[in-house]
Amino acid sequence: MAVDSGLVAADIDLFGLAQIVAQNAGGMVSIEDPQSHVLAYSASDEAADQMRVMSILGREGPREYLAVLRKWGVFDRLRRTDEVIDVPEHEELNIKRRLAVSVRHPADGAARAPRVLGTIWLQQGDRPFKPDAAEILRGASAIAARLISRSLDAPSTEALLVQRLFGEGGSVDVATVATALNLPLTGPAAVVGFALTATETAPATEPSALGNMLRLRASSFRNDSVTATLGDRVYVLLPSYKAAHAVTAWTRQLVEQLESKRALALRAAIACPVPDLSSVADARREVDRVLDSSIATYPRGRVTTLADSRTAVLLGEILDLVGTRPELHDPRLRDLSDYDRKHSASLRESVDIYLREHGDVRNAANALQVHPNTLRYRIRRVEEILRIDLTDPADRLLLEIQLALHRRAHGREGGSATR
Repeated sequence: MAVDSGLVAADIDLFGLAQIVAQNAGGMVSIEDPQSHVLAYSASDEAADQMRVMSILGREGPREYLAVLRKWGVFDRLRRTDEVIDVPEHEELNIKRRLAVSVRHPADGAARAPRVLGTIWLQQGDRPFKPDAAEILRGASAIAARLISRSLDAPSTEALLVQRLFGEGGSVDVATVATALNLPLTGPAAVVGFALTATETAPATEPSALGNMLRLRASSFRNDSVTATLGDRVYVLLPSYKAAHAVTAWTRQLVEQLESKRALALRAAIACPVPDLSSVADARREVDRVLDSSIATYPRGRVTTLADSRTAVLLGEILDLVGTRPELHDPRLRDLSDYDRKHSASLRESVDIYLREHGDVRNAANALQVHPNTLRYRIRRVEEILRIDLTDPADRLLLEIQLALHRRAHGREGGSATR
């Protein structure tokens, strides 16, 4: 018979489920997460093989066997199907036969495939599996999906306090949070936000898995650190840090290590100093402004601070605002584009480079690879066409903003207005 939810108590956990499956399917059960870390297991006997013993003791399977499973395509099949997979024994590694089934988050009606939450493994012991072992595993998979989803969707009281400290889910009494989490109420702190950068080579990573990874790294750096996963971003609070440069150095090293060792491309933004715990939510919002910006300044690698990015972030938000207001677009710029198109000229590019070089004709001419007198002529033509005076600060500022909007519309973020 299948393991039916009606036969399973409402308060059962994964360990209880593993024991029920072992009793009904015949064999020994382990339930693992998508990274092959053991979440729960049934009782073992003398028939337990090396794979099971090492998995339980080390909380993950031996690498040699995991490599074999990948070679056999077992993990690929588990990701693609909810059918029970028969995995043969491996005599050389002393691994016995297993049945395996994926634990999948139920589809929500969308076209995309259900998310894989883990795997249930049934190791054969001294006796064969029960005839209906596969059916039992399929039923157990549905129950495990509900149990794991419930634990993911229902954060602990501590997790809720941390989320509210970062400004998510409503207001919170900061003094209560400080007492509950044993954090200093006042004193300088740092808030670091991490966001995944999509690349062709970066593996798909669940925000919860990234959060767990960063929580371990942050706790190693400071054992009083606090981490929260909110949406697709992860935030770390480092209370009472000793030096801002140490926080920046740690963040930069962490981003570089995760890229080189885990092929994860991250961007990070640092807010410090944060004066007290009541300012953490505001600091997180400031960090989000940097991570949301497409033109934030990253002087080294993918890590920046609010101070380093303030100009770029504010300018980007100004451009966003102007971009949504057609009446703020200067129609004279169209005249410049029309002239370039009609005469196969490059006046817009020339004035763009000229402004980027702060009006230095020689530097701008070198960049354009033209004679300085040629550039002077082009600038005069720009002033005539646009009816502006580039010695006037207001005209220069307006033209820089309009040129920046033009670059955005054509997918080019660089240039004078973003420096």
